[in-house]
Amino acid sequence: MATLGIDRDAAAKSSDTFAGKPSTSQSVDLKLEVIVIPVSDVDRAKAFYARLGWRLDADFASGDDWRVIQFTPPGSACSVIFGRNVTAAAPGSARGLYLIVSDLDAARKALLGRGIAVSEPFHGAGDVHAGPDEPYLFGSVRVGGADPKRGSYSSFASFSDPDGNGWLFQEVTTRLPGRIAGEGTTFASQTDLAAALRRAAAAHGEHETRTGGHDENWAGWYADYIVREQAGQPLPS
Repeated sequence: MATLGIDRDAAAKSSDTFAGKPSTSQSVDLKLEVIVIPVSDVDRAKAFYARLGWRLDADFASGDDWRVIQFTPPGSACSVIFGRNVTAAAPGSARGLYLIVSDLDAARKALLGRGIAVSEPFHGAGDVHAGPDEPYLFGSVRVGGADPKRGSYSSFASFSDPDGNGWLFQEVTTRLPGRIAGEGTTFASQTDLAAALRRAAAAHGEHETRTGGHDENWAGWYADYIVREQAGQPLPS
């Protein structure tokens, strides 16, 4: 069964052919910061997203005709808004809302611990994309279990709010080339940084096994690994 893999060289060459390749010249930043989701019961939705452990940023109202609530997931630069008279979309019609995580098992465990129903991990069926399951990035076939090779971008789990707005966890541990701006290496949360350090530690252990001795420059090796991994560059060996 085929799984999604990251071919860094091929991806880099492919990205170079895009007409919309990002310019290195100064431009105006366009930051996606808010997603509006439609709900039928504002207080019920507020209780649900609070139970997820998301940060409550705002709860504003004007009489009985208008109310807006904003929550932000941990480590996210984008928030969600819902309320009364803030969207014409049908309640529950927002599907395919992706939460990127560095550790799928930990993300599932955290929500299950809060009493939230979360699906078992699943992955795609290679080149088979048509099937009976709810569509997501890899089509409408969900194969049980995390990706056997634990490839980046390849393992998922899903959950829904009380109205049926659909969320998916997607495990991303290594970015494809060009997905991270080159100005510097940053992490959205302490959890993401800790996960990167654990991956670097595991890789460094293999490095020391290959070289047959203790690496005095382990700190520099860690730093090089983490920077390259986030930028989608070839990893040190």
